[in-house]
Amino acid sequence: MAISKKIEKALEGASWIRKMFEEGDKLKRMYGPEKIFDFSLGNPIAEPPGEFFDELRKIANNPIPGMCRYMTNNGYEETRKSIASLLSEETGFSFTERQIIMSTGAAGGLNIALKSILDPGDEVITSCPYFVEYRFYMDNHGGTLKTVDSRDDFSLDLLAIEGAINKKTKAVIINSPNNPTGVVYDKEPLIQLGQILGEKSAKYGRTIFLLCDEAYKRIVYDSVKLPDVFSIYDHCISVISHSKDLSIPGERIGYVAISPSADGKERLADAMTFANRTLGFVNAPALMQRLVGRLTHVSVDISEYQEKRDLFYNGLVDFGYSIVKPMGAFYLFPRCPIDDDVAFVRALQAKNILTAPGRGFGRPGHIRIAYCVERRVIEASLEGFRELAIEYGMR
Repeated sequence: MAISKKIEKALEGASWIRKMFEEGDKLKRMYGPEKIFDFSLGNPIAEPPGEFFDELRKIANNPIPGMCRYMTNNGYEETRKSIASLLSEETGFSFTERQIIMSTGAAGGLNIALKSILDPGDEVITSCPYFVEYRFYMDNHGGTLKTVDSRDDFSLDLLAIEGAINKKTKAVIINSPNNPTGVVYDKEPLIQLGQILGEKSAKYGRTIFLLCDEAYKRIVYDSVKLPDVFSIYDHCISVISHSKDLSIPGERIGYVAISPSADGKERLADAMTFANRTLGFVNAPALMQRLVGRLTHVSVDISEYQEKRDLFYNGLVDFGYSIVKPMGAFYLFPRCPIDDDVAFVRALQAKNILTAPGRGFGRPGHIRIAYCVERRVIEASLEGFRELAIEYGMR
């Protein structure tokens, strides 16, 4: 059976992350899972917090009539009110449930936001390295992803972003804490970015949105405070996922929050609600909506991720690897000792270590390591990293 030429081409360049994940499954079947050190996919092994199961049991033991039926496409009102209250508390802005749209994770949230703002030919700017699926999300809705390089420390290059904005620009997307680098963007550059977007919006006579992918919002380390994006720019859209902070990626639950200061915010919310339905999500999962509305102040134990970061980061730096220390998320993005990141990924694979090449994230010469795994996997893998450091003359 023939498939579309467009999808055929997309499959040829499909995600390196998934390729390595699938390769890992093969190796685990061949040699046993305990001998394979798989850092290819950001699939957290941490179990959800106890409060998640407590609330799940309460709902299961005291079912609400009709609790699994359709609801309005933007989600349950009580859940959206709960989230609006949380955001009002965190930001000082007056959010209402009208500015919240429940989504099927951050991926669903990004897609309904892009569907709502993009016209064919519009451009969305992001910094490299970036989450690999962004390009496909833009293409889903007739837009084009335009990338600019970040600085050597993976911070935003504001001059590069400003230079890339033109009359076709509809949004700039930022991802902080960042996947794949773990970098958290500082407040002052974000304020400057907001000023740039305001000036360019006025110049071109169209709103340029700041689209904030905050899937790792609660996973930050060393007392770092994540800047409030709503205080930075009026036309801000934040996309949140509970996949990581509640460790429930398979449940596909998140939400989109529209700034109370955005022009036409109610019309934008209507558009996203419509997109939720017509893209086929229909609505976010009903049971998960009821749960997360009761868990707005709950998250996994972040200290466990920080301990793993420190173990891995310190070990690799001692071996001679060059890494920007991540302040959030659960990824390391070290520079390869050779230019060919795919070749280095293969060298690691020969040591039964699975990673993803940086070129899949728009930044060749690096690898991404997802350390949301058991501690023993990190500890057992370090010898392989050490051996390659010696082999490639890093120490």
